[in-house]
Amino acid sequence: MPRYRVTVDTGGTFSDFVVFDEDSGAYRVLKVPSTPDDPGRAVLDGLDALAEQGVLPAEIGYFSHGTTVATNALLEERGARVGLAVTAGFRGIYETMEQSRPYGPAVFDLGYDKPRLLAPARRTAEITERIGPKGEVRAELDEQSVADAIALFEAEGAESVAICLLFSFMNPDHEQRVRAAFEAAHPEWWVSTSSELLPQIREYYRLSTVVANAYVSPVLGRYVQHLAQRLDEREIAPSRRFTMQSNGGSSPFHSTPSRAVGTILSGPAGGVTAGSALAAAAGIHNVITFDMGGTSCDVALIQDGEPVITDRSKIGGRDIAVPMLDINTVSAGGGTLAAVDAHGALHVGPQSAGAVPGPACYGRGGDRPTVTDADVVLGYLSPGELLGGAMSIDAGAARQAIDTHLAQPLGIDVLRAADGVVKIVNVKMAEAIKAISTERGFDLREFTLVGFGGAGPVHACQIALDLGLPRLLIPPAPGANSALGLLMSDVKHDYVRSRLADIDDVTPDDVTSLFGELEASAAAQLTGEGFGPEETNFRYFLDMRYAGQGYENPVPVDGVPVTQADLARYRTRFDDIHRSCHGHAAPGQPVEIVNYRIEAIGLVPRLDLARLDAAEGPVEDACTGTREAFFPAEDGGLTTVAVYDRDKLRAGHQFAGPALVDQYDATTVVCPGQLVTVDSFANLLVERVIEA
Repeated sequence: MPRYRVTVDTGGTFSDFVVFDEDSGAYRVLKVPSTPDDPGRAVLDGLDALAEQGVLPAEIGYFSHGTTVATNALLEERGARVGLAVTAGFRGIYETMEQSRPYGPAVFDLGYDKPRLLAPARRTAEITERIGPKGEVRAELDEQSVADAIALFEAEGAESVAICLLFSFMNPDHEQRVRAAFEAAHPEWWVSTSSELLPQIREYYRLSTVVANAYVSPVLGRYVQHLAQRLDEREIAPSRRFTMQSNGGSSPFHSTPSRAVGTILSGPAGGVTAGSALAAAAGIHNVITFDMGGTSCDVALIQDGEPVITDRSKIGGRDIAVPMLDINTVSAGGGTLAAVDAHGALHVGPQSAGAVPGPACYGRGGDRPTVTDADVVLGYLSPGELLGGAMSIDAGAARQAIDTHLAQPLGIDVLRAADGVVKIVNVKMAEAIKAISTERGFDLREFTLVGFGGAGPVHACQIALDLGLPRLLIPPAPGANSALGLLMSDVKHDYVRSRLADIDDVTPDDVTSLFGELEASAAAQLTGEGFGPEETNFRYFLDMRYAGQGYENPVPVDGVPVTQADLARYRTRFDDIHRSCHGHAAPGQPVEIVNYRIEAIGLVPRLDLARLDAAEGPVEDACTGTREAFFPAEDGGLTTVAVYDRDKLRAGHQFAGPALVDQYDATTVVCPGQLVTVDSFANLLVERVIEA
C-alpha cells in the first residue's frame, strides 16, 4: 500500500513540499528554489530530492499541488489569445465594465486607466440569437453568425474562446450549440462557456469571469498536462492527484484546466485551510491568518472556525465571480524591494526581486536591498545559513545593499535604514489585516493571529503588538504551512443556479426540486472522481437580498427537503446575517431569493497529526546560543538574545522575549514583552505579558 502523501505549493521564491507518513502520522518539509521560467521543474526537482531521502515514487499514493501558474498568467498578462462570442447588440458589456472606478486609491488617481481587455473589440464576435429572462427563445440561433465568428477568430489567431450569451444561465441551449460548432471547426481551441462556468445573473461579472477563464485555461492546462506526464513516468499517485482551488477545496488534475480561474488563489487558500485547522485543534476558532512569503502577504479572517467566502473578487483589477476565500493580498514579502526616491523618501515595494535574482544575501546576482536583507542586517535571520545549512546567506552583501541604496542616500546608519524597511513593510501588512477586520466591524482583541510563510514568523510578533492582538500562533512548519493545508483539503465543487423570485412566491417543492437538480449533477461528478456515497457531503445556500438591492448575502440551508417553516426561518436568518454584515436589517421589507448554491465535497481521509512529547528538561536545553538582534524597545540598539532550536522544544516549554527561534523553514522573532508557550501540537503560542 502507498505509504506517503505528498503536497507541493509553488511560491515566488521557494516551492514547499510536505511529506506525510501514513504509518507514523509524522510529516516533514522540504523547500527548493522556485523556477519561474518553468514552475514544473521545481516540482520535479523536489520529488527527485525526496527520492534521494527515501520517499520513493511508488510509495506516494496521494499528490496535491498549489500553483500560481494561472495567477501569474493573469497578473503578468501572459495568457492565451482570446476570442469572445456575445449576443448581437451586447458587445459593449465587457468594455463598459462597471461604468465606475474601483474603490480605494484609484478613486483619486487622475491618470487612472481601466485594465486592458483580455478579449479586445477586434476579437469580439456577435452571435445573432436571443434568450429571454425566463429562458424562452426570443430569436433562434443564426448559424451564419456562428460561421462568421469562426472566420473572425481564425483571422485573429485565437487560441481560446469565451462564450457569454444573454440569459444563458436560464437556458444554455444556444451556448452549447455555439460551443459544439467551435469545437467541430477547431478541436484545438480551448472553449469556455458562461452557462457551465457561472450560470448566474449579472452579465458583466459572468462575462468577465468566463473571459478570464478562457485567458488562463490554456496556460494552466498545458502545465497540468505536462506535469501529469512527468508524474506518470515516475508512477506517482496515478489515481489521486489534485490541484488546490481558491475556494479552500481541491480538484482532480483532469478537471482543473476547464475551471482554471478557480485556481487564482490556489496557494494562499492552502495556508488559510491549514491555519484554520491548526488553530481549531488548539481550541482557537477566531483567527486571522497571516501568510508572508517571498513576494506577497496574504491575510484572511476566520470567525467561529469558518473562513469568509466571497463570490466576487478583483484580481489584477479584473473581476472574478467564482467562490473563493476572502483573502486580502498586498505586495509585501521577503523579496520585496526597498528604494529611496528622488525626494529622499523610503519606499518598500511593490516590486519584488523574486526567486531570480532574489535578495542580495542569497548570492544569486541580486544587489538591490529587500526585506529579507533588512532582516539579516537586523540579526533576525541567521547571518550564515538557512534551510538547515542547505542555503548560504551572505550577510555582508545584505549590509552593502542596504548601505549603498538606502543608508547613504538617507544619511543614516545601516541599522536605522534596515529598521525603516521593516517598519514600513509591517505597516503595509498591518493595514491589510485591518482592511479585513476592524474596517468591517470586527474587534481584533477577539482574534488570534496565525503567522506563517517563510517570512511570516519574522514579522508576526511585532505586528501582533502593533495591532493589539492578544495572542499569536506560529504553526510547527510555518514555511510550508500552505503545502500542509493541501493535505487537509477535501475535494470541493461549487454549483450555482440563478432563479430570481420573492421568497413569499416560492414553494418548498420549488426549492427542494432545484437543489435536487444541483445535487444530482454534483453527485455524478464526485462519483466520476472516485468518491462513494459515504465519502460525499453537500452544503446548501440561498443567496438572498432585500428587493431592489444590488447585492445579496448567502444564507446557509440546513438541509433538504425544505418545508414552509424552513423558508420562514431562512427569511429571519437572512435578516440576522444582513445585520451582522452591514450593520442594519429591514425585517418588514420583501426579500428575494437570487441564487441557489451547493458545495459538493469529496471527503479526503483525515490527517491525524502526531502529538509533541511533553518536556522532561528545562527550556534551556533547547537553547543553542545567542545572536545580536535589533529591538527598538531595548534601548534602540543591538541586543544579545537567546536562540532556540525549535526541533528541541517540547510541549510545556516556556520562554520570554526578546528571543529567536530557528528552524529549517523559518525563524520566529519574539519581541520584548511577549511570552512563548509550546503546546502539544508543537505550535508556538505567543502572548503579550501584561505588566502589573
